[in-house]
Amino acid sequence: MKQYLSRLFQHETLSEEEACQLMTHITAGDYNDAQLAALLTVYRMRDITVDELTGFRQALLTTRIPVDLSAYRPIDIVGTGGDGKNTFNISTCACFIVAGAGYPVAKHGNYGATSISGASNVMEQHGVRFSNRQADLERSMEGCGMVYLHAPLFNPGMKAVGPVRKALQTRTLFNLLGPLVNPCQPAYQLLGVADLRQLRLYTNTLQRLGIGFAVVNSLDGYDEISLTDEFKICTKGYESILRPADLGLTKAMANELSGGDTPEAAARIFDNVLQGKGTQAQTDCVLANAAFAILAIEPQKTAEECLLIARESLDSGKAWNTLRKFIALNA
Repeated sequence: MKQYLSRLFQHETLSEEEACQLMTHITAGDYNDAQLAALLTVYRMRDITVDELTGFRQALLTTRIPVDLSAYRPIDIVGTGGDGKNTFNISTCACFIVAGAGYPVAKHGNYGATSISGASNVMEQHGVRFSNRQADLERSMEGCGMVYLHAPLFNPGMKAVGPVRKALQTRTLFNLLGPLVNPCQPAYQLLGVADLRQLRLYTNTLQRLGIGFAVVNSLDGYDEISLTDEFKICTKGYESILRPADLGLTKAMANELSGGDTPEAAARIFDNVLQGKGTQAQTDCVLANAAFAILAIEPQKTAEECLLIARESLDSGKAWNTLRKFIALNA
C-alpha cells in the first residue's frame, strides 16, 4: 500500500491492472484501517479514472458470489448514493413499474448509508428475506420478473472496508463502484449520478463495458431524475438536457420527495406510489425514472412512448401486483 499511496499523493493515476491488484489486496484484508482511509480520501479529493474504476470493478467481480440471470437479460436501476437528499426509494419503486411492464429487473442494493431508507431497508420493511441462491432468484424472476440482490450476500470483499466507510460518513469510491458490481452483470442499466463529472465517467465506463445504458443526473445534485430541475441523460446514442415540461410533467419541490424520518415512513410512501396513491410529485418522479430505464432497453422508442408504457404499468395495477408477487415469493 505504501507504494500505491506514495504515487497517488503525487497525483499519479493507476493503470487498470494496478487498480485491480490494489483492490484484490483490499478485499483480502491486507491493509489496516488507516491505510484504507488514506486511500479513500485520495479518491474523495480527486476524480477517479475509467481505467481505475474498471480495474477496481474487475477485482470485486472476481471475488463475488456469482449468479447467472443472463437468460433474462435484466436491467438494474440504481443510483450512486451519497447525494445527501434523503429521498424516498425512487429507483427501487421504478423497478417494480418496469417489471410490471414486462421487462426483467435485477436490482442490486444495500442498506441506506446517507439516507434513512436504502433499497434493502425498504425490502425488509416488506418482510423480504435476502438470498443468494440461484434457485431462489430464478423462482422470483420467473414468478414476477423481479429479483433483489442484497449486496453484502454477493460481495464478501466489501467487508474489509465496511468499518472505514462507516467511520468516514461520506461518499467514497465504493459508492462509485456499487452500481458497477451487480453480481449478475445485467444486460442493461439505468444509472443515476450526483454530478456531471460522474455522468461523464460512467458514460465512458459503460461504453467500455458494452452494455445498454442510460446515465442520468438532475442538475441540482440528485442521483436520479428528481424533476426538481433540468436533468441530463446520456445513452449510447445521444445525450440531452431535458426539463420536466419536455415530458409533460410538472416541476417538483425538494420537500415533496422526502423519504421521511424512519424506514417505516419511507415504506409507506413506496406503497402509496405503487398503489396509485402517491402525490403527483412522487408519482411523476418514479415514472420518469422508469421511463428512461425502458428507454435504455428499447432505445428505438421515444422518451414519451416509454413514459406511456411506465404509466400503464402503474395505472393498470401491474406494478403493485408485481410487488405483491415479489413479496410472496421472497418472504
